[in-house]
Amino acid sequence: MLPTLLLLSSTLTLQPTTDRIQPWSEDPRYWQYQGEPVLLLGGSKDDSLFQIPDLEEHLDLLASVGGNYIRNTMSSRQDHGFEVYPYERLDDARYDLGQWNGEYWARFERLLELTSERGIVVQIEVWDRFDHAQEHWAGDPYNPRNNINYTSEETGLRHEYPQPAWRDRQPFFHTIPGMPLYDEKLDVVREYQERFVRKLLSHSLPYPNVLYCMNNETSTPVEWGQHWMTLIHGAGEEADLPVYATDMFDDVWEPKQSGKLRLALDSPDIYPFIDISQVNSRSFGQEQWDLLMWIHSQTSEHPRPLNNVKTYSDGETNWGSGTPQDGIERFFRQLLAGAAAARFHRDGAGIGLNDLAQACIRSARLVETVAAFWELEPRMDLLGEREPNEAYLAADPGRAYVVFFPTSGQVELDLRDLGGEATLRWIRVRRGLWGGDESVTGGGRVTITTPDEGAWVGVVAG
Repeated sequence: MLPTLLLLSSTLTLQPTTDRIQPWSEDPRYWQYQGEPVLLLGGSKDDSLFQIPDLEEHLDLLASVGGNYIRNTMSSRQDHGFEVYPYERLDDARYDLGQWNGEYWARFERLLELTSERGIVVQIEVWDRFDHAQEHWAGDPYNPRNNINYTSEETGLRHEYPQPAWRDRQPFFHTIPGMPLYDEKLDVVREYQERFVRKLLSHSLPYPNVLYCMNNETSTPVEWGQHWMTLIHGAGEEADLPVYATDMFDDVWEPKQSGKLRLALDSPDIYPFIDISQVNSRSFGQEQWDLLMWIHSQTSEHPRPLNNVKTYSDGETNWGSGTPQDGIERFFRQLLAGAAAARFHRDGAGIGLNDLAQACIRSARLVETVAAFWELEPRMDLLGEREPNEAYLAADPGRAYVVFFPTSGQVELDLRDLGGEATLRWIRVRRGLWGGDESVTGGGRVTITTPDEGAWVGVVAG
């Protein structure tokens, strides 16, 4: 049965529910798609990817290097000049929130079609706090100055919100009764917000390759995101389709102090997966690994996928975006720690899908030709003579060992569970290519040394 609240726009034939993206039935820490376990890896040059003019070429590039995961904010920020808003613009330059802009929704539908054809999973972000603050609010259709549907007096929305978005002073994100800035005048705004989300679902719900994240690094109280998660999960239940939605909290860069992350970890019925992207900013080297391991440890009672839709890796900003080298390190630490999904953030704050990002994705796929990541567990106890941030290990002892070196290094590897001769195969990460192999003897401890400078992954298998 299709949802009564939705008029589905897509003519796509619905696939069996087992083919849709969902936690893997055998290990819910990872995703399954088309009935098979899958590791989601990606990178892209833009966040609102459905808006870019060369979408098909960009997706083809991603797929060609083994990528299968993108982020798509439903944003219309005029960052490049080709973006369009979801609402019809009238002759007087104001918007009618009661009429859709067909071009916006056609672009969205095309993204869903193209990604579905290529086996690429789309993580949709419904709301982005930066779209509705400071200079972006000036052109926003929801700004009372810019639409024919309500006034500032009728809603309480001001024409300007000059405060940075993280300060959470925008009532647009408090339209749910009981929230700190809620006023009953905002009910009319919420009605248009809900109409927008239902329109989004009318396009996306039939597609099997879609995950939903309510916000970009929100600092708003959790009631906001939970309202939209309830709406989306309800639409999925009504359609008898598995649908998975979550939220992305800004303060996860300090995970042990984040009350919102604690709530999500303790509420698997509300948060069936968690996006932990913010742990990939501000933390570097060994510290990032330790934080990742702490988060993963907290899901032991309620295991579920942990996604990293943003791996910061460029810009060296004051909030800790880091460098391309940091991006390489963060990406592989995520994978060895047990991440279900990892994507390089867009150009500027990340390396997008540049040559280095492509090489990292190819390198991870080379590892999978020997051992799938879901077959491995973090086993740092099997490394000896290691300096902080020198090497990281995940293993299925006795069968496969995957060690990542951020740069050149030498460590001891405990192979006592591996009998006989084995092969150590090297992957040159910055090129995404095999870089030679050597024989090692199991049954004891062996010293392994990277072949050269730069980042390396070593794969030992009997």
